[in-house]
Amino acid sequence: MTEKRWQQKPLPTIPEDLQIIQQIEQDLNIDRSLATLLWQRGVTDFDSAKYFFRPKLEDLHDPFLMQDMQLAVERLEDAMQAGEKIMIFGDYDVDGTTAVALVYGFLSEIYDRLEYYNPDRYKEGYGISDKGIEWANEQGITLIIALDCGIKSVDKIEWAKEKFGIDFIICDHHEPGETLPPAVAVLDPKRKDCKYPFKELTGNGVGFKLLTAYCLRNEIPLEKLFEYLDLAVISIGSDIVPIVGENRILAYFGLKKLNSTPRIGIQVLKEIAGFTTEMNIQNVVFVIGPRINAAGRIKHAKAAVQLLLSKDYNEALAFAQEIHANNTERKTFDSRITEEAISMIRADDWLLNEAKSTVLFRNDWHKGVVGIVASRCIESYYRPTIILTESKGVAAGSARSVAGFDLYAAVEACSEHLEQFGGHTHAAGMTLPVENVEAFRKAFDAYVQQNITEDQLVPKIDVDLEVNLSDITPKFYRIMEQMSPFGPQNMQPVFMTKGLKLASSPRILKEKHFKLELLEPETGMTMTALGFNMTEQFYKPLLQNQPFAITYTIETNTFRGNTSLQLFLKDIKFESE
Repeated sequence: MTEKRWQQKPLPTIPEDLQIIQQIEQDLNIDRSLATLLWQRGVTDFDSAKYFFRPKLEDLHDPFLMQDMQLAVERLEDAMQAGEKIMIFGDYDVDGTTAVALVYGFLSEIYDRLEYYNPDRYKEGYGISDKGIEWANEQGITLIIALDCGIKSVDKIEWAKEKFGIDFIICDHHEPGETLPPAVAVLDPKRKDCKYPFKELTGNGVGFKLLTAYCLRNEIPLEKLFEYLDLAVISIGSDIVPIVGENRILAYFGLKKLNSTPRIGIQVLKEIAGFTTEMNIQNVVFVIGPRINAAGRIKHAKAAVQLLLSKDYNEALAFAQEIHANNTERKTFDSRITEEAISMIRADDWLLNEAKSTVLFRNDWHKGVVGIVASRCIESYYRPTIILTESKGVAAGSARSVAGFDLYAAVEACSEHLEQFGGHTHAAGMTLPVENVEAFRKAFDAYVQQNITEDQLVPKIDVDLEVNLSDITPKFYRIMEQMSPFGPQNMQPVFMTKGLKLASSPRILKEKHFKLELLEPETGMTMTALGFNMTEQFYKPLLQNQPFAITYTIETNTFRGNTSLQLFLKDIKFESE
C-alpha cells in the first residue's frame, strides 16, 4: 500500500481570522473546532453561515444568464407550438441517463410528440452518433436536445442539419473545443463567452436550467420541476462535481426528495440493493450510481432511463432487477481486469520503476469497466492512468488523474495519436488506432514526466483539524452533519488524533478489515474505529502497542436500536515514524 502524506488544511493565523472564528463561535453557540471547520469552508459571519446551513431554491441563478438560453427556449417553444417531433438524446452514464429521464419526464407531462435516445456504448460510442441521427430522421424528428454530450460534435451536428434538416440544442458541461457545434443553441457554462456565474453544473444540471427557463417563460410553477431533483442529486454525486454553489442547493433538496418521496424506480433500486436507511451523497455514489451506470456498461443504458421513468412498481422492479444483475456482472469484470492490470504493471520493469504514468492495453478487456479499472490502479500505483481495450477495430479507453494534475491537458497534448477524445481535468475518454497505442503511451508518459511534480505523485490525506477523542460528542457530530451534503470542495471533515493506544486487541473482520477499541490515555476516553483493507499493513504493528496517530471521518452506527458514534480510519502512523 502506498505511503500517504497527511496534509493539514489552512488554519487561522492572523488576528482578523481568529476574530472571525471567535465571532462565529459566539453567534452560533458552537465550539472552536466547529467554527474553524466553517471558516475553512468560507463561512465568515452569521449571514454566510445561514446561507451555508440553510440552502434555498430561490438562490439558484437566473437561467437566462447562460449564453444562448433565450435561443434555446424560443426554439423549444416553436417546436412545441408547431407540433414538431423532439428527441431527447443523452449519454449512457449516470449523468446522461438521469438527464434524459429529467428532461423527457418533465416535458412529457406537457407535450406528447417526444422520443428519447441513448447511444449504445459499444456500437456507437460516446456522444452524438450517426446511428442516433439516422434513427431520429426515420422517426421524423426535427429537433434534438442533446444532454451531457455534443459540445465537440461539430461535424455530426453539421451533417444532421445539412442532410436531414435536424436542429440541435446542446446541454453540455464538458470543455468546448476550438469550434462550437453549429447548433441552434449551445448551453455550456464552460464556454469562454458564457457569463453564467456557476461553471460546475452537470449535464443534468444544464438540462435542469433549460427547463427552468422554459417554466419561467411559460408561467409553469417551478414546484413541478423540483419534483425531479432526486435525479439531479444522483447526477451531482455520481459525476463527482464540486458540491458548492448551485450544486450544493440542488443536492441538498435532491437528497430531501430522495429520502422522502423518491420516484418508484429509485425506491425499488434501493430495496433491491438492501438499503434501508436515509441516503447521503456517499450512498448515492456507491449504491445508486453504480447500478444505474451498470446498465450502459454491460448492456444498454435505455434500461436505466426506463427504470427512472417508470410509474408502475412491478415494471420498475423488473428493470431494477435487470440493472442489479448488470451491476453484479460489472463487479466480476471489474475485479478480474483490475487483477490483470496490476499484474501487467508488476511484470513491466519500465512501468514499475521509471514511468510516471500507467497506460495499459488489452484487446479482450470489457470496455464498460475500463474507467473503474483505471481508478482501481491509481489506488495501488498513484499516477495518471489510462486503460484501453479494443472496440470496433480501434483502441478505446478511459483515463483518470491524480489530485492537482490536469489530465485533459495531457491527453490533448498527445492528440496527434488519437482519433477522438474528450473530458475534463480529472477524467477523459479517447479512441485511437490500435497501431498508435505504443506511440501514444510514450508521448503521454513524456508529457507527464515533464509536467507532473513529485508532490502530485504522493497520495495525500487532507486533514481539517486535530482534535481529541473527548471533543467528539453527539452535539459535535449533529452540527457537523448539517454541513452536508459533502463532496468535492466541501468534503466530509477529516480529523487527526495523536497519542492513542489500543484498549483491547484488534478484532479481525473478513480477513481484510479490523475493528479497534481506541484509548486516549490523557482523557481516558475510548472509542470504536473501523479500518477497511488495513489488516495487511497495520495489524502486526498495532500489536506492538506503541502510541499512534490516526486520520478518520466520523460516522454513526446503529445496532439493535442503539446509535453510537464510531470512527472510519483513513490512515495510521506510529509514534516512531
